[in-house]
Parts: sequence; C-alpha cells; structure tokens
Amino acid sequence: MLSKRVIPCLDVRNGKLTKGVKFAGNVDIGDPVETARMYYEQGADEIVFYDITASAEGRGIMLDVVERVAAQIFIPFSVGGGISTVEDMRAVLVAGAEKISVNSAAVKNPDIISQGAQAFGSQCVVVGMDVKKVPVSETIPSGYEVVIHGGRKAMGLCALDWAKTVEALGAGEICLNSIDADGTKDGYELTLTRLIAENVGIPVIASGGAGNPDHMADALTQGKAQAALIASIVHYGEYTLPGIKEHLVGRGIKVRSVW
Repeated sequence: MLSKRVIPCLDVRNGKLTKGVKFAGNVDIGDPVETARMYYEQGADEIVFYDITASAEGRGIMLDVVERVAAQIFIPFSVGGGISTVEDMRAVLVAGAEKISVNSAAVKNPDIISQGAQAFGSQCVVVGMDVKKVPVSETIPSGYEVVIHGGRKAMGLCALDWAKTVEALGAGEICLNSIDADGTKDGYELTLTRLIAENVGIPVIASGGAGNPDHMADALTQGKAQAALIASIVHYGEYTLPGIKEHLVGRGIKVRSVW
C-alpha cells in the first residue's frame, strides 16, 4: 500500500503567507520561504504553494518567491496561481517546482491540462478544484459545483463531471478543496472527498477543514483520499508534522516516517 501524504499548504498573497476562512478575511501570518523550510525539516511529504490572488488579478505568479522556496526544500513542490499557458507552466518548473497546479485556467481552457501533460508528463499536472455544496439540479446532479477565482465565480459545472474530465485530459492528480469547510477546522468534507476519490483513478488530495489529526485520518480512510492538505493547524502551531504523522500511524495509516 502506498504511503499517505501529509502536505502543508502555503497560501501566498503579495509575497506573504496568508490564511483565511472560506476564502475570505485573509490575514498575513508569516514568510513563506521560512515556513516552507520549517515544514521540510519537520518531515512534510510535499509542499503546496498557491499565489491566491494571481488569477483574480490577471497576473502571473511571483516566480521570485517560488525560486526562493525551491532553494530551501528538497521534497516535491507544487505551485499554482496565475498559470494559464504552457509557457507559464514551464517558467514555474524552471523556477524549481516539480508540479504545476491549474484551477481557474483549466476550467476556462481545459486544453491546458492535456497540453501540460503532453509537454511535461501527467505527473507534473495537478488540477485544483474549488467546490461548493449547492442544491441538486439537472446541471449539478452531484450537488457540488465548481467555482473559480478563489471562490468568487460559480461556473454551473458539476464537480464530479469535471473530475472525470480532468482525468481523461491527462491530469495526474486532483487537489480537491471544499470552500464550505476551508479554514473552519471542523473537518474535511468527507462526502465530497469520497465521491470524487471513488470515481477517478488518479490520486485525490483532500483540502479544506483540517482541525486536528483525526480529521486527516478520516479524510485518508473514510474519504479515501491519498493525501491530506493542511494549513491552519500547523501555521498557528497547534500541531507539528511529526506529531500528526505519529497520530496517523496510531490510527493504522501508513505514512513516511520522520523519526
């Protein structure tokens, strides 16, 4: 059985590490470069870096920050935000990332997924999905709708349909974020996570809502995710990565050892 991954997420705004709740009320809480180094030294399996306002502001990602983070860590590093062309993908990879995460741009231009997979390999292409629970309808039969631009724009697109589409286009992984759970620390949206994980053949990273290690264990077991993204619980020092991994092992979950 493959080891499950524990992945700290760095949301970056104007070069600063930031955190909000349900994609709103963000406050700056630190330096992303120093934080990435700390998580690497603590045993993170991967680091995810999102320039959270790049797409909404219509600009490219801050490559200088990507380069500085990449110089400090020696684990897989996924970068997203403001990536809309294969040239953008190449620039991020050259800056030191191992993976590119596309979200808003992929919804607007799905061809970027297949173009990226053909140019760099499916293992490099992560599709981020920001999803909100909505009433079941003919358009959204799953009851989960894809939204873009940091949760600002609903797309009338069924999350389950979109997940199947991105897999068919060549995505190597899906990072699935529940806007309803994001930053709440009330636990991941397990119904959504399991729905997507059971219906695609690529790894699903659960994102949004971790408040304690048991929430992560639930996402990795009940939710059938291959990895759990975390932010608030480690950013604010409530838990450490070694402590989280030890707890997961105690729940019978295989993770990469750090002790």
